[in-house]
Amino acid sequence: MNVLLVTDSFPPVCGGSGWSTYELAAGLRARGHDVTIARVTAGGSRSDATMEYDGLEVVHFHFYAPPVPGIRNYFKNERLYSRLAPRLEKLITERRIDIVHGQHVLSTPPSVDAARRAGIPSVATVRDYWPVCYRSDLIHTSRTLALCPGCSKAAAVHHGRPNIGAFGLATVLVRKYLRANLQRKQGALLAADAVIAVSSRIAADLGDRIPALSTPNVAQPFRATPASRLHIIPNPVNTDAVRARASSVRPHAGAYALYVGKLAPNKGTDHLPHVVAAAQLDWPLVIVGDGPDRAALERIAAASGRDFRFTGWQDAGQTATWMAHAAMLVFPSRGPESLSRVLIEASALGLPIAAMNTGGTADIITDEVSGLLSKSADELATDVKRLRSDAELRRRLGEAAAAHARNTFEASTVAARVAALYEALLERRPR
Repeated sequence: MNVLLVTDSFPPVCGGSGWSTYELAAGLRARGHDVTIARVTAGGSRSDATMEYDGLEVVHFHFYAPPVPGIRNYFKNERLYSRLAPRLEKLITERRIDIVHGQHVLSTPPSVDAARRAGIPSVATVRDYWPVCYRSDLIHTSRTLALCPGCSKAAAVHHGRPNIGAFGLATVLVRKYLRANLQRKQGALLAADAVIAVSSRIAADLGDRIPALSTPNVAQPFRATPASRLHIIPNPVNTDAVRARASSVRPHAGAYALYVGKLAPNKGTDHLPHVVAAAQLDWPLVIVGDGPDRAALERIAAASGRDFRFTGWQDAGQTATWMAHAAMLVFPSRGPESLSRVLIEASALGLPIAAMNTGGTADIITDEVSGLLSKSADELATDVKRLRSDAELRRRLGEAAAAHARNTFEASTVAARVAALYEALLERRPR
């Protein structure tokens, strides 16, 4: 097959979605398929370019988006979609592409449109809540793990927090735009020949909030049955590569607990000082990452009298090294996480985990089997205290986590499942 992966993010500098796209591309290539990457970047004005990463050809499409809130989002969505689709269609023709796979919010709608124009199948992967939430996070309030019930006049503000932005409260026009924006994104999913949700929680939420995903669409010639439209296939992780990235040299001499990720409200990092104090943790808590909440967290941590170590951002090898030698991972996210790459990589390294049970986390961790799951900061503190005092529990959970990561998230296994989906769609292609 000749596959075009269209993505918003790709290595060497990217987040989890970019690395997941890379792992999929590498896995498909290893199975003998030809893979082209189209990376979409919306921001400053730059010319398009074709580059290479690890032997994969990456075609960069750049689109201008002014640094003005609201207007920037319009340029990154509606204007980008209408201009990118014909350029992707041209690429499909030039490269004789067989199937197009959109990877994220900027790349999926124009990918589906371009595939439709070219008369070939399209697949859309959903890694967070962008089809049903303008903010892509479905966070309703900082006081609960419950998902937002949805945008409406009644739900526009919850306990003073604007769910659709300050401008959305000012005018009916902006509310209409937000609804139209989500409808356009949902329309792209409904036009795709297959939709991949990376976790059972994402799949369930898509089914509940976009019921038409569960109904047949006879206009799509490559789709077989209603049941085959929505698939649960996790993000791929090369577990051998994760282990290989970790240095054998310990980054800290003694035992330590670890947090890895962005320091931001949705990650629940504001819970960390309370969790450490309530757990009476006498190990250092090493915090690998950066973000908007770092300064406030550093002030609170300094006043707590507990041992917090802030490393700032670390590259993939440094992060893997911190995880490989840690005694436990603390994951306070109130997400809702779709499917955390941090948790999968930590599991692959056999690191025992205490995590908040949010979003797709339960697809990675089975409570008391491959980690500990909690529903509140107090419960998380209790789990951290258990892990601190019980070396046998840490060993048992870590071994089970590593086995589950190998069996479920290994890149070669995930790539095989995605390739099988491609082949099924191509077999149904009208001749």
